[in-house]
Amino acid sequence: MEKSGGGGGGVVVTEEKKSSSYRYWVREPSSAAPPPPAPRKLTPQDVPKPTNAVGSVWNQAGTWEEKNLNSWASNRIKELLSSLGSLEFSGGNAVIDEVSNCSGDAFLVTVRNKKRVGYTYELTLKFKGEWLIKEERRKIRGHLDIPEFSFGELDDLQIESRLSEGKDLSGDERLRIRKDLRLFLAPVREKLLEFERELKDR
Repeated sequence: MEKSGGGGGGVVVTEEKKSSSYRYWVREPSSAAPPPPAPRKLTPQDVPKPTNAVGSVWNQAGTWEEKNLNSWASNRIKELLSSLGSLEFSGGNAVIDEVSNCSGDAFLVTVRNKKRVGYTYELTLKFKGEWLIKEERRKIRGHLDIPEFSFGELDDLQIESRLSEGKDLSGDERLRIRKDLRLFLAPVREKLLEFERELKDR
């Protein structure tokens, strides 16, 4: 901007507007660009599972994952033990009438892409049977208690019997009945081994 003084000799004053050193551009949206994809939930088909993975779809790295199998395990143990047939022994026979107690836990754990299963249970089985005592067939009922046992420990399985009838029996007669009832140990162990095999395939 210039200013002139009056008269012949003039004084010129010049002012320069300092320009900014910053520049910016705004990109106008193009009408030809496609809209961004809408978000959606992934399905198992969207995430291909490797053939050697054992965890859930969300756990492809195979880190820690635990699955509760209590419902399946309890029902399966009851089914297997209820299918035991009649046990015959010298002077009598007996059969498992009911699995009255089946308490415990069963689980499947995935650690570093490796599957591990385990369980801890205790059982009570109702039995009924007949024994020849003093040349008379006597009906006897009672319970078989199986103390706590765990995966891989079936070789140490134990059975303890309780008689709910036959209080008039002699000590030797009750001892003989309890000895006969211990013969249930082998078939019960075989059924629980079958349960373990099925558990490992879960």
